[in-house]
Amino acid sequence: MVFKKKLHLCRPGNEPLKVETHRTKEKVRLEVSDPPDIERGVRQLLANKVSGILVGIWLLIPEYLRLGIWDLLKSWSELPDERVQPRLALQLINESALCVSGIRMKRSLSQKGFELANGLPFIATDAAIHHVLDSHCVADAQRLQIALGKVRETFGHFKGDILVIDPHRMKSFSKRQMVRRQKDKDSNPVKMAQTFFSLDAETKQPLCFTTASSARTTTQATPELLTLTDSILKLNGHKPLVLADNEHYSVELFEWISSRSRFDLLVPMPYNASVLRSIRRLSPEAFTRHWAGYATAKQRYSLTRSHDGPYYQFIQRKGERLEDDDFKAFLCTSDRDETEDLSQNYPQRWHIEEFFKNDQALGWERAGTMNLHIRYGQMTMALIAQAACFMMRQRLGPPVDQWDAPHVSKDFFRGLEGDIRVQRDSIVVTYYNAPNPDLMKKHYENMPEKLSSEGINPTIPWLYDFKLDFRFK
Repeated sequence: MVFKKKLHLCRPGNEPLKVETHRTKEKVRLEVSDPPDIERGVRQLLANKVSGILVGIWLLIPEYLRLGIWDLLKSWSELPDERVQPRLALQLINESALCVSGIRMKRSLSQKGFELANGLPFIATDAAIHHVLDSHCVADAQRLQIALGKVRETFGHFKGDILVIDPHRMKSFSKRQMVRRQKDKDSNPVKMAQTFFSLDAETKQPLCFTTASSARTTTQATPELLTLTDSILKLNGHKPLVLADNEHYSVELFEWISSRSRFDLLVPMPYNASVLRSIRRLSPEAFTRHWAGYATAKQRYSLTRSHDGPYYQFIQRKGERLEDDDFKAFLCTSDRDETEDLSQNYPQRWHIEEFFKNDQALGWERAGTMNLHIRYGQMTMALIAQAACFMMRQRLGPPVDQWDAPHVSKDFFRGLEGDIRVQRDSIVVTYYNAPNPDLMKKHYENMPEKLSSEGINPTIPWLYDFKLDFRFK
């Protein structure tokens, strides 16, 4: 038996998008409205003009054009310009930039200039977004990450010499049965949604991520993560150094890195009996003193039950007097300069914690579902938002380039008042309270000419080939 009912894929107060839902025992299928209906609605809103407080999100559109985001979304959705699916993905990207985290907050986005930035005359509901995301598999999201990463590498967003990997875990309230994990030794085990990130340590920019159920271990997830990273970077024969915490200290992972990857791995070693014995075997003369209170040593090291290697143990000693000596050991897959790696490179591992703190509000601090197709899609769209926000912040310079994602959302995307209107072949966005208007004028006024001078087509495909320009009063 088949049941049919009418649904509206928009928020209250907007022109509804009529769809028909066919409920069968096998699936729920959404049929979106015709592309002419969408175009008619967008052109009507532009003709009416828009006044709102969310017009700051339009500052990201030039960055989308520079990054070629629309082509990436069309390739991901496998649909042409006029279809609604890539526009829904664009809405999800802009929601991520706004750090939207709840349904009530999403309902406040309408009639303020937000929907037009997505090429839509309405705000799509969560059900419509979830349907689009669920229709694409994990491999589709991974291909989108790789394509985005390759584009970003051409802009110099990645140096590719030193990488940091780390799991990012979020508390889950899912009713599903799953492995419970401890955040630290003093907390109780709880359900967790896991995401594993790869970050360029020098530029502090994320390359890619992989997500998984709570049952997946770091050893199981890391090869997939580094394979994605390898697909993005042009290594040209050199082996980047991957920095990780002691959660990545495992025989299986070291064997995979040394025999099947193009990376070096450096991780801290645990204070077990075997490691302590190897440190005690070293004489004081084996250490090289570099400055007061700091010395290093290096020796070959074999892991128990490992058929590869040998690996190299780096040991640092802190303290001047024998009774004050403090030792810490690290394991590396190859023979490298231990002084440089321990004193300069490894401290950069903490940049990934800074990244989680500053940018997790874009879409990596909550786990709304354990459906991996939907989670991969949603978080990949947040990765696109992060790339565009980074480019915008670099363009505006201090202090904006040091702001975290919630600060940018509050003071720029939600804090700028203005209006949107059409003048000839261009959409003109006028801001009335922009900070540092002289700097903003330098970067955003006469935008079509600026984009053309960079070799970029200034027309906006999802806005029916209008150009975009800005004014600051």
